[in-house]
Amino acid sequence: MTSLYSRELEIAQLAVQRASILTKRVFHETSKGTVSKDDASPVTIGDFGAQALIISALKHNFPHDEIVAEEEATELRANPPLRDQIWELVRTTSLDDVAAEGLLGGGIKDADAMLDIIDQGNSKGGKVGRVWTIDPIDGTKGFLRGGQYAVCLALLEDGDVKVGAIGCPNLPVDDAAPLTADIGANATDDEGRGVLFSAVIGQGATSRPLKVGALAEGRSISMKPLTDMSNASFCESVEAGHSNQSESAQIAQKLGITKQSVRMDSQAKYGSIARGAGDIYLRLPTSKTYQEKIWDHAAGDLIVREAGGQVTDIKGNRLNFGVGRTLATNSGVIAAPKAVHSQVLSVVQEVLGVK
Repeated sequence: MTSLYSRELEIAQLAVQRASILTKRVFHETSKGTVSKDDASPVTIGDFGAQALIISALKHNFPHDEIVAEEEATELRANPPLRDQIWELVRTTSLDDVAAEGLLGGGIKDADAMLDIIDQGNSKGGKVGRVWTIDPIDGTKGFLRGGQYAVCLALLEDGDVKVGAIGCPNLPVDDAAPLTADIGANATDDEGRGVLFSAVIGQGATSRPLKVGALAEGRSISMKPLTDMSNASFCESVEAGHSNQSESAQIAQKLGITKQSVRMDSQAKYGSIARGAGDIYLRLPTSKTYQEKIWDHAAGDLIVREAGGQVTDIKGNRLNFGVGRTLATNSGVIAAPKAVHSQVLSVVQEVLGVK
């Protein structure tokens, strides 16, 4: 008997795996060309290429599902050399297992089809129906510096996350490898690196080596039981613009955390705490008006909760993925083991003056 969402999980994992191959090729083979974007984060050709490959796989398998993705192809239509560079990568990237590649529907027909596919990520989201959310390269600055980034995919059904998959090409495969202060950069030697995290609602969370063909055997993961806060390690963003780091330091001090925070980009943070390599992830608001994007959190939120964690905003509310393309009703993110989440939350609220 197949379990609920088993097909969605398989396609999501394979789609992330195939897109991850493209991102690694971009890092190693190209000039990592960037085009400017309104929110000033660098967008690489890998973003467009990975999004095209993922949407193509989803539309082949689930043609009626909606998709919320980060990129649109307008700039590529106006820039044929960039379009052609991306198309060459997309055209020549595939899983090296024929059956697995077949499950994803194989390649894309031509460059024009690729542009149309990229533009199919324009759903407004919401709390009705099935909506996939994609971040083709989460942590573009981490990607560019050879640090941590992630290829992220999640399925929402009526606003709830049901399936999540996160590919982290530069994280250690070993679930027991502790987080080190330098993990945020120079992590591109392929030996022993590359991990695929996944979860289905109610079925637990899994980690497996990120491969280039069929899926590797998975292992069940869970958050580390945290008995002594002084031994805790917490993760935060590298970019000061993404999370308020001085407040994080105050929170750590009040909790009795003595270890230096580990700073890395992307949802690699969610995966790291889900498998017990870290304990707490704080993303504190840097402005009153900024709204987090749903694609930056959906997969990680589910994977941490399925690994025995709790994820809320700074007011203690669960993240609401059903209000559109952003987490408009939430502010900040606190992810921690269930047993200590309320303790972390109360200190966060004390430091931030949240009522």
